[in-house]
Amino acid sequence: MSYGTPYLDDDFLTGGVILRRCLGWLIDAVLIAILIWVIWWVLVMFGVLTFGLGFGALGILPWIPFLYQFVSLLGASSATPGQRMMGLTVRRNDDFGPPSALQALVFVLVFYLTIATSGLLLVIALFTRRRRALHDLLSGLVVVRAEALTAAGGGWNMQSGNSIQ
Repeated sequence: MSYGTPYLDDDFLTGGVILRRCLGWLIDAVLIAILIWVIWWVLVMFGVLTFGLGFGALGILPWIPFLYQFVSLLGASSATPGQRMMGLTVRRNDDFGPPSALQALVFVLVFYLTIATSGLLLVIALFTRRRRALHDLLSGLVVVRAEALTAAGGGWNMQSGNSIQ
């Protein structure tokens, strides 16, 4: 499925994206912490009710952040809840379509590898076209302002207004 050839300029797509990404990440970190806390309590109660046999299920907790981001990218908005709150969406760099499962997987894996190695590689976003970080570049994705794709009067992928035809 082709999403057409975009004609929007990079400043319109990515203006203010770096700050919004940082704030979105902070929101996501809080939401992930709450999610882990709730799941931890549920699994501890499960472990107690099974007389210790269920405590092995606590091993899923380190996977929660990865799954949170991966599933969010494959959702309808192609963004985590924090990114959505900041008005961002993750799209393919070549045609601005939603990311494929493989692209989302590479995006999330490289992001967490970058974080695990001090996060300094995120600085690359300050020097690249469209403000792309290393995980964006390697996955073929870009984070853009959602309103840039659905601007009133018709964005590049819409007939007119906010209704898809």
